Amino acid sequence: MSLPEIVSRAEWRAAREELLAKEKAVTRARDALNAERRRLPMVLIDRVYVFEGGDGRATLLDLFQGRRQLVVFHFMFAPEWDAGCRGCSAWLDQVGHLAHLEARGTSFAVVSRAPYTRILPFKARMGWTVPWYSSYPGVFNEDFDVTVECEGELVERSGVSCFLRDGERVFHTYSACARGLEGLGSTTS
Repeated sequence: MSLPEIVSRAEWRAAREELLAKEKAVTRARDALNAERRRLPMVLIDRVYVFEGGDGRATLLDLFQGRRQLVVFHFMFAPEWDAGCRGCSAWLDQVGHLAHLEARGTSFAVVSRAPYTRILPFKARMGWTVPWYSSYPGVFNEDFDVTVECEGELVERSGVSCFLRDGERVFHTYSACARGLEGLGSTTS
């Protein structure tokens, strides 16, 4: 591994100021992008999705747990797999205590395509306590573009989808996959 150039303190300070100007420009651009993201239109969810979780069957509305917002992490775990994705596991390890989200009216849930009977032992082995649901055998993952067809086979992708509840109506407000998850943690899947 090669080392950076060695310079005087004054040269370093000048280089640092130049980089700082670029960092500030990126921060302002990210602020503008975040404002645009908040203005993204939303889509009414008119399909009934049924999941299986620790308390049995649940609908998408149930995943809100009475809160106004829901963040779903699409964890790559296909029906035929014995364990979940390593990258998704590293990402999920970063999720802290949910009380901070819940205090702001937001629920968090993990959804995978594997049957719940496959998810449960893996979840226990990993020591996770977050709500985790199976969408098997439904089309939830396909509808939110995290299970896609590639060369005639279904392929899993990790992602995050956000939803807003207005009474009994549920709206899809945002989704991101792959490198779009980088802003949400220090690892990507």
